[in-house]
Amino acid sequence: MIRAADFQRLALALPGTTAAPHFDRTAFKAARIFASLAPDGLTANLRFTPEDQALKCAVMPEGFTAISNAWGRQGWTCATLAALDEADAAAALEIAWRHAQPPEKKKKRKPAAPGA
Repeated sequence: MIRAADFQRLALALPGTTAAPHFDRTAFKAARIFASLAPDGLTANLRFTPEDQALKCAVMPEGFTAISNAWGRQGWTCATLAALDEADAAAALEIAWRHAQPPEKKKKRKPAAPGA
């Protein structure tokens, strides 16, 4: 089980990431928003491709579900933090972080290892 504070720490460890309010949530942004944390700290939304979303939801349905609207059809996925361990959350955040990079930076930048 990962807590909201752990999720925030992992997100902010990714290069160029900042946190800011986004409606009622805390958004994590590199070039674009790639994740947001619910105010109750129980769930987070992640920016995946539809393909990444399908894989995560199939492999770990207790941890990941597609958001049931147009954003979800674009790949935005809800993560239930209680169902994730730190490795699951770090991997999901890295995938989302990569999708938030401008096309020219996706090939060049690599995130630091979590905890580095």
